[in-house]
Formats: sequence, structure tokens, C-alpha cells
Amino acid sequence: MILTYKIRHGRDFSVELEKGRQVAQYAIDHRTFSSKDVKHFGLKSAISNQILRKYSRNWNARKVNRVKLTVPAQGIRFNHEGRTISAPSLKFQISYMFRNDFEKINQIEFDHIFAYISLTVPENAMIKPDAYLGIDRNTTGHIAVVGNPKTGKVLKLGKRAEHVHKKYRNMRKNLQKKGKYRKAKRTKKRESRIEKDINHNVSKKIVQEAKQNGMGIKLEYLKGIREVRSGRNFRYSLNSWSFYQLEQMIEYKARLLGVPVVYVDPHNTSRECSVCGQIGNRSGKSFKCQCGHVDHADANASFNIALRPAFEEGIDRLYADRDACKRNTDIPKEATL
Repeated sequence: MILTYKIRHGRDFSVELEKGRQVAQYAIDHRTFSSKDVKHFGLKSAISNQILRKYSRNWNARKVNRVKLTVPAQGIRFNHEGRTISAPSLKFQISYMFRNDFEKINQIEFDHIFAYISLTVPENAMIKPDAYLGIDRNTTGHIAVVGNPKTGKVLKLGKRAEHVHKKYRNMRKNLQKKGKYRKAKRTKKRESRIEKDINHNVSKKIVQEAKQNGMGIKLEYLKGIREVRSGRNFRYSLNSWSFYQLEQMIEYKARLLGVPVVYVDPHNTSRECSVCGQIGNRSGKSFKCQCGHVDHADANASFNIALRPAFEEGIDRLYADRDACKRNTDIPKEATL
């Protein structure tokens, strides 16, 4: 598995980065792949080759404002015992504090501030879980509610995200009214960084919970969710919802620890009773079923997700049953999924 670590390098690479920009612009103008054609810029050929390959093949690029300096694997040296990494072509060396069990370094990219170190790391063997955690992802309230059907335990994570969205949405509105569009754009970037940090913390807790209990993780298959018709206020929440980013973080963290991640049909997970399977009454974050079961709506949904068959285990049956319900009016609504 490939991981990328972002580290402040503390070096002034402004001269080298400007040379790299010139090489990139030359690549766009002349579509060359030979470092001999750009040696007059004074950049090391190992780095020039990486830039030429990237920009000579990019037929959509017209002008280059900034580039990253890419040092390939053959131009990198590392010492596991001393925990140091060096790139002789840039006369650069740095100590690292991240995991030391990597198999190789694929490349390092440098910009003005950070070094992006790409590593190949070993993956743990996948466990064979006897149960799954159900993860209900939401646009309001907690961004992830985790249900453990074995213990009945519920974790509610990421409540801060909704507050962050509302705060920065109002800030941008006020800035746009004053014509401060550049500052409004900066607030959007800051919001994205905070949101990414929240997703990192939430995904880490979810995977740790699954690992500690020897369980797998079940998520709803949400592809195409933004195509659903909705009101204006909910549409903003939906479009600012980073469910895919959280999904990707859960997946790669789970792979590292050997925790399987599978997907289930999302249909009626919020309306179906996790106790009797009937369609209940959901109002806001409250759920009540005619069987007498009362629960937090998101907690109820997380248990439904945990107990549903994964796609590879029974999605054909799920969709067959749903189609049968549409064709046969005698089938009660409680049977729909």
C-alpha cells in the first residue's frame, strides 16, 4: 500500500522551483522528453525528466505558474537505523518520525514549504470478522454514528463539522456582500482543511473501534446521492458533505490494520426498524416504530447498516426483492428494503 507523508522541509528551494517552472513551460511549448533539451536551465536531469514526462503529455496545459520538484526512487537514499532520508540531487537531508517499516520510498515531491514523501508500506492480513460495525454518515448532527450490534454500543462522532460549515458559510456571505472575494476564497480553503482534519480523526476512531473488537466495517453505498432532489437548505448541506473523503480515509486506514470494509444497500436504512424490520416513523433525529421500539434515528440506521448483507453477499437478492415489491401491490410496504 502507498502512503504519502507531508513534512515541512525548512529549505529555500525558490531557485530550483523557478528552474522547474521554466522546464515545465518548455515541455508544454516543445513537447520534448529529453533532459538534454532543457539542460541550459541548470536543473538536475533526474528532476527535469520527471517534469518533462508530466507536462509534455498534458495537452490541456498552456501556462505553468508553479511546479513541484519530483525526485524519483533511484535518486533517494534512506537510513532506517538513523531514520534519515536524503536526496543528493538537491543536497537535501531530513530526519523523519513516521512509521519505520516501509519497504521503499517511491518518490519525494518538494514545493516551497513541504516535502511529500511517498512510501510503500506492508498491509496486515485481513481478519475474518464474525460481525460488523454499521456506520451511518450524515449531513447534520454527527457526521458518523457507529453501531455495534454485538454490544448495543453507539458512538457518535464529528459533531463539530456542522458548526464549522455554518460558521464559514456565514463568513463567506458577509465577505461576498462586501466584495472581498479573495478573502472569501481563503475561508473556503480553511474550512476544507478543518473538515479534512475532522474526517481524519473520525475515521481513525472508527477503524480502531473495529480493530479492537475484531469486527469489520459496513458503509452505505452512496454513489449518486447528490443527484437526489432536495430543498435548498438541505441541498447546501448535501453539496458540502465530504462523505466520499471520509469513506476513502476509512478504507485506507482499515486496509493498513487488516479490517475489511464492505458496502450495503442504503435504501430505507433510516426508516426501517432495527428490531422488527418494519417501516417506522422518523421525525428529525427521533425514530419510533409501531412495535414499540424508540431510538435515535441515526443510531437505529447504524444498526440496520451493520445487520444488512453486504453487496457481495446478497445484493442480487436485495434488488430482486425491491423489484418484486414494485411489481406486486399485494406485498406490504413493510417488506420493502
